[in-house]
Amino acid sequence: MSLPTWVWIVTIVGFAAIIAGDFYLVARNPREPSFRECTLWVSFYVGLAITFGIGVLIFAGPGYGGEFFAGWLTEYSLSADNLFVFILIMSRFAVPREYRQKVLLIGIVIALVMRGVFIAIGAEAVSRFDWLFYLFGAFLIYTAWKLIGHEEEEAEFSENIALRTVRRVLPTTDRYHGASMTVRIDGRRLVTPMLIVMVAIGTTDLLFALDSIPAIFGLTKEPYLVFTANAFALMGLRQLYFLIGGLLDRLIYLSKGLALILAFIGVKLVLEALHHDGVSWAPEIPIMLSLGVIIGTLVITAAASLIKTRRDRVREAASAERQPAEVD
Repeated sequence: MSLPTWVWIVTIVGFAAIIAGDFYLVARNPREPSFRECTLWVSFYVGLAITFGIGVLIFAGPGYGGEFFAGWLTEYSLSADNLFVFILIMSRFAVPREYRQKVLLIGIVIALVMRGVFIAIGAEAVSRFDWLFYLFGAFLIYTAWKLIGHEEEEAEFSENIALRTVRRVLPTTDRYHGASMTVRIDGRRLVTPMLIVMVAIGTTDLLFALDSIPAIFGLTKEPYLVFTANAFALMGLRQLYFLIGGLLDRLIYLSKGLALILAFIGVKLVLEALHHDGVSWAPEIPIMLSLGVIIGTLVITAAASLIKTRRDRVREAASAERQPAEVD
């Protein structure tokens, strides 16, 4: 997939324009968005990604189109799972509800820039060192084994080295000053917790990319598709945070489903590497089969989660009704 430089420029400028418009709306009216507003925005970003994917399918062929959709769905699913940690970060730093949109938006922009650098480095490394596919595949299988083979513990947030460095180097206030990231007190310029939490969101997302980036390289080797799939997955994450924040507790099997997807992609990577190295018995898994596995796993996981949580709530309600009434 050979693309002229202007395609990259137009794509990046397009993403920047959308994010700038989003940021303008958030800055002009800081508040917690309504359910209807979030639904419309998520639908807009999902529709935008689907439209882009159809364009790739038409102009580049069904193979590349399938790779984009498989990569975007995988990245979007992994990003949705990351919302658990984002919720913890917001609670840990006691971010005022009216400013959470701005925190998420700037944190996502930081994550997108860092992922772009990560993708560029990864694409160059993959093109030079074929053996990396064995490493990526083994890493994804190991990650999946950890998710499936161990009981889930309560998620916790721990400060990474980047966040600790910011805290240590920059003088910080102990309270928020509206939505400002810096404030001048007694002639000194100090950073507020608003900047700290934005760094926390952005750098934590980069840590999540350690499994999502190898996963998408297992679905497509095209840097352009890797970048656009990541961009579309991240851009709608702010509204998704408010839309399904309460629903996340009901998707109890989401991590298990994502583990199966990561394991499948890991096996796919190893098989493709073996096939490339001349191993005759190693099959190549077609992208349409990969897309089917990803969609099927997500649908089954979501349905099973909602059925299980619904049954548990009905059982709890029935148990409560059977409790004897207290006697005064």
